Amino acid sequence: MNYFSLNKKAPNTTFEEAVVKGLAPDKGLYFPESITPLPKEFIENIENYSNNEIAFEAIKQFVGDEIPENELKRIIEETLCFDFPVFPVDENISSLELYHGPTMAFKDVGARFMARCLGYFNTQAEKQEDVTVLVATSGDTGGAVASGFLGVKGVDVVILYPSGKVSDIQEKQLTTLGQNIKALEVSGTFDDCQAMVKKAFLDSDLTDHMKLTSANSINIARWLPQMFYFFFAYKQLRDKSKRLVFSVPSGNYGNICAGMMAQKLGLPIEHFITGTNANKVVPTYLETGTYEPKPSIQTISNAMDVGAPSNFIRIEEIHNNDLEALRNNLSGFSYSDEETTATMGHLLKSCNYVAEPHGAIGYVALKNYLKTNKDVQGIFLETAHPVKFLDVLYPGVAEKLEIPPQIQAVIDLEKVATEIKEYDELKAFLKS
Repeated sequence: MNYFSLNKKAPNTTFEEAVVKGLAPDKGLYFPESITPLPKEFIENIENYSNNEIAFEAIKQFVGDEIPENELKRIIEETLCFDFPVFPVDENISSLELYHGPTMAFKDVGARFMARCLGYFNTQAEKQEDVTVLVATSGDTGGAVASGFLGVKGVDVVILYPSGKVSDIQEKQLTTLGQNIKALEVSGTFDDCQAMVKKAFLDSDLTDHMKLTSANSINIARWLPQMFYFFFAYKQLRDKSKRLVFSVPSGNYGNICAGMMAQKLGLPIEHFITGTNANKVVPTYLETGTYEPKPSIQTISNAMDVGAPSNFIRIEEIHNNDLEALRNNLSGFSYSDEETTATMGHLLKSCNYVAEPHGAIGYVALKNYLKTNKDVQGIFLETAHPVKFLDVLYPGVAEKLEIPPQIQAVIDLEKVATEIKEYDELKAFLKS
């Protein structure tokens, strides 16, 4: 499988090179040259396959022969070492819980898969060189990448996060592990962190002397494995005759874009819903036809505080840059912090379900969509464990939650982070 840059000004490349480089030389995101649907018989008989077998069938065409089949199956097995339960919540509404992994966030899948791919490529290189993984996080990415890459030989990880704009637990998960993991606390927003990362990839003064790659969802090995759990959710449906809609809380739009790739592979998904907060660039675009990135706004659903979503260009490519085709497949909703808190309260009181802000937005967006779309079953993605957002949960809930062992392991560790403000400070840190 070859990959091309969505900016169309760089040579096509292999899976390995796209993973190792992260971003194309022309600043574009990589996208697969072709997408071949899976056999209908496979989809129709999906209950007969294990999660590992499903993941292998979904990803193998995108890896090609660059990782041997037995190695790819090993990578998948080590990646999918936890459950992905679908939990009934309301009439025709279920939650796909993606927080049962090591860092209790959906990003565990992509981070673990990418770390193992990169580790494999390093062991196969004639001349092994250290690789620096550079990643910006608005919350959960940092912890997932830190955990996924911890101790991987020949890989150093540098995580940039916005000071004061991630939860205390999220900060502990990305600043306490040590070893090959380094954290940089940036005075600014997630967009500032992301801009620094992109600038570093294009700085020949750095890239001529060190191997840099990204572990954000701009990297295909972080993005594509997120297809897996859309298949796992479909496998668990009791009634597959009803039309299926997924509601995805969206920040950088990698997760919902991966769902659309699963749809392209033949998974019978009728429609997608993007739910977001005050950072509503995409819902506004769907409504007005004007795409206008803006500075991000801080909210209680911090992982979606993204004003310039990187992966949206991939969503446009999937829909052939046709706005009407996109509108037929995607609906957008946005909610205030007050509406988000009220939704968490409704889920608790009426459905006996504890949700964190991102999942609550996914739920209420789906609920609103179902008002005018009947005979549909919907699944919203609960992307992180509520315990990671103790300070913004519905009043009274935080005191009742038990701290899971994954969180207990880091909560009392000492934070270690280097404070920076400007790109030049990042550059100096990388050079050192």
